Amino acid sequence: MQEEMMKPNTGDIYCIYHERLQQYTACQVTGFNDSGETAAILELDWSGDELPAEAELRHMKPLVVHFYFWNNQLQHFNARPQVPQGYILAGNIPPLITKPTNSYKLWITGNSLYSQRQWEKLPETLRKRFKAAHADTSTITIGKQSFRRSTNTLREPDLQSFSNAGELAMLPCLTGIFANRYYDYIVPYVNNNPLMNELQLYNHGQAVIDLSPSNLKRLIIDASGLKVLYLNDGLTFLSLTGNVAPELTIHASEQGRWLTLQAEQRIPVINSLANLGSLHLNQLSELALLPVLHSYPNLTELQLWGKPGQLTGLDNLAQFQNLQSFSTYDLFGFGSSDFPPPEQLPRLSSLSMDSLPADAAKAIKAAYKPRVAYGLDLYITKPRKPQWLAENLNNPFRDWDGRDNITAANAKKAFQLYKKMRTSISALVVSAESPGTETAAQELKALVVEYTEAFNKMDRRTGFIETIEREEIYTVLLNLLDEAQERLSPYHIQIDRDALHGTFGETCQF
Repeated sequence: MQEEMMKPNTGDIYCIYHERLQQYTACQVTGFNDSGETAAILELDWSGDELPAEAELRHMKPLVVHFYFWNNQLQHFNARPQVPQGYILAGNIPPLITKPTNSYKLWITGNSLYSQRQWEKLPETLRKRFKAAHADTSTITIGKQSFRRSTNTLREPDLQSFSNAGELAMLPCLTGIFANRYYDYIVPYVNNNPLMNELQLYNHGQAVIDLSPSNLKRLIIDASGLKVLYLNDGLTFLSLTGNVAPELTIHASEQGRWLTLQAEQRIPVINSLANLGSLHLNQLSELALLPVLHSYPNLTELQLWGKPGQLTGLDNLAQFQNLQSFSTYDLFGFGSSDFPPPEQLPRLSSLSMDSLPADAAKAIKAAYKPRVAYGLDLYITKPRKPQWLAENLNNPFRDWDGRDNITAANAKKAFQLYKKMRTSISALVVSAESPGTETAAQELKALVVEYTEAFNKMDRRTGFIETIEREEIYTVLLNLLDEAQERLSPYHIQIDRDALHGTFGETCQF
């Protein structure tokens, strides 16, 4: 913990050491909102091996970024006014920007400067072609299909129009490829095109994949059958899907120090990533923290999302000596005495726990609230009592309970609609057992209409359904249809998913 609390003033310039740049970077506090609840932070176009001298402050300028899709924009945002750990006051000069900003984010200084400098290292001809094509509305024909020259992402089935890397190169803005099978020209193209940022590769059937010559930032890859994976030094995010073999070896810069590894349902044990910096585990039914510590002791960030799930061994969190950020969602199984006290996590700068046991939430919030004044970002929300968990364990709309724009009545009604749909599907399956039953399609269509109309009615009253809620309603429906298909398959009944998706779209009014 910092020895004393820093209270920022308008014009203050703060510096922090950026590990990737191996230099100090700087930002300025340009003002506060009327209530003083947020401070406006401006990133500066400066870095140095040492903290800046007072005379150097007067020559600092705002950072203007133009990498990739940015277009000469300032990095000016609102954040909590508490100065986080690691920031050092360098001095005070009149604000370089006085106009307020509507952007919000955490105090994160240096990443944009690093990205801008990485962009400037790319060949100038590629950068110019990218910017020119980004503003181009014309189309080109590749294979039998037309594409905008400004196309930046290719997915299935569009990829089937391409037959070689040369055709991919006809799209100067291409930065992302999402492939559902292996195309022999994609990896060579990615390795030879430094503008490529993201690759998603599923069902590839390869035992060895080498992406070390690439300039990727994000990689999502099916690990099924994969034995060896070579990563480039600049990769920051790796998501493993499918079955991760115990013998999988991943070659990464400094054994994963700069890498965020994401996986679902269980911890992937990758011995070659002993120095992993960040781990995200999703869809957890249960997790013991001790094996995570044994596999990845040097984590600076740990994010755990439940299904919901049970988390045990939380007291081992104190053994992560470099931990700066810890977050959980929908995880239970721990009590008020299991979470380490603040003095055992001295480097922690962000603590976010959403949907957790009520007694633990109360104790953790009380223990860590004093740290907020010293820069800790603290969010302890949605405390849950045992009764709530028992009632909502199988509720796909459980996250609606406590959401700002959703009443308790609407959250409860959504769960009732889900249960009604499952009951109706069960009845449909029973009727399918009778020889000659051929009405499943019509009955399912009626159920989809009924389900969607019920949400239409709810939304007409309060107008609470926004983009996130719409996607959640749709996702729950897709899962229900998957369940219906699985239960109807033994009776040789095939449902028309596309038609039912269309029924939802035609009926939906929110």
